[in-house]
Amino acid sequence: MAEQKIQQSAFTKVHQLRPLAGGLMLTVKVISSKTIMPRGRADGNQGRQMRLAECLVGDETGMIIFTARNDQVDLMKEGTTCILRNAKIDMFKGSMRLSVDRSGRVEITEQADFSVKEDNNLSLIEFERVDVVV
Repeated sequence: MAEQKIQQSAFTKVHQLRPLAGGLMLTVKVISSKTIMPRGRADGNQGRQMRLAECLVGDETGMIIFTARNDQVDLMKEGTTCILRNAKIDMFKGSMRLSVDRSGRVEITEQADFSVKEDNNLSLIEFERVDVVV
């Protein structure tokens, strides 16, 4: 019981995400999933081809684009609820993208009972890097 309470408090909500954050654990619903151009060589000479999909995921606090890679693409079906373990925020053209690399996991879980807050898309916020000289 105590272990479950600890795990529950370790979850992050979408509205709490910040640029370059890592080690995140979230429960999200998949709103949409769109396969984008595969990377790598199809002829098999330089390793296997990478599959990518941009998925809009969210919880009751907001939404963000999740970049699914390879086997993750098959898991990210519209309407599915997932737990993202050891997720991180990557920056792409000044906006935040959520991803899970080899050190993390994407797990399908039971359907969540929340509605996604669709009017708070964190991937639409543009960030600018500012170097501070001390």
